[in-house]
Amino acid sequence: MKFDVETHLGAMERSVSALEREGQSARAVTLSRSFATTVDDLWDAVTNGERIPRWFSPVSGDLQLGGRYQLEGNAGGVVTACEPPSHFALTWEFAGVSWVEVRVADGGDGSARLTLSHIAHLSDHWDQYGPGAAGVGWEMGLLGLALHIAQPDAPKPDEAAFAASPDGKAFITGSSEGWEQAAIAAGTDPEAAHAAATRTTAFYTGEAVP
Repeated sequence: MKFDVETHLGAMERSVSALEREGQSARAVTLSRSFATTVDDLWDAVTNGERIPRWFSPVSGDLQLGGRYQLEGNAGGVVTACEPPSHFALTWEFAGVSWVEVRVADGGDGSARLTLSHIAHLSDHWDQYGPGAAGVGWEMGLLGLALHIAQPDAPKPDEAAFAASPDGKAFITGSSEGWEQAAIAAGTDPEAAHAAATRTTAFYTGEAVP
């Protein structure tokens, strides 16, 4: 099946907002996308420990309120809220602590909509890479989710091979550019937003910064 880069990029809504978390300035990177499935199925896909590895990463731990989880080779943390089938929240502990909130809702027309917000304190990392550091990574995750929802029994694509392919590089570049525009819409200086997006694209594609 041919991968349609523009369709997947266009399916995503991206936004950046300023807020405070634990008394410090923070930013929320928010993604929203509809999936051709039911609310219950989408909720199961993002909370069931047997399904999560089929589109994201292997996960271990106690996937319930108050439980601690660990993604293989990635973040761990604690589930801080869980209201099936509409909302869960967790800490994201990887080179510091940030926070992830996920909401699932009826999208109408037989679809279900997922909205994910990743909240982090301002830092040198944010100054260097902007919202795309988290945004592009989550967007690739939700791409994996879309492919899994469309073909539940298909094997998970190889992430490294995809990122190195022409389609993968086009998707990463388009996603990074989308986060550049979201940063500008949130008040970031356009020149700084573009520089951060360029560094983010280079990071995810493994290519040198121009």
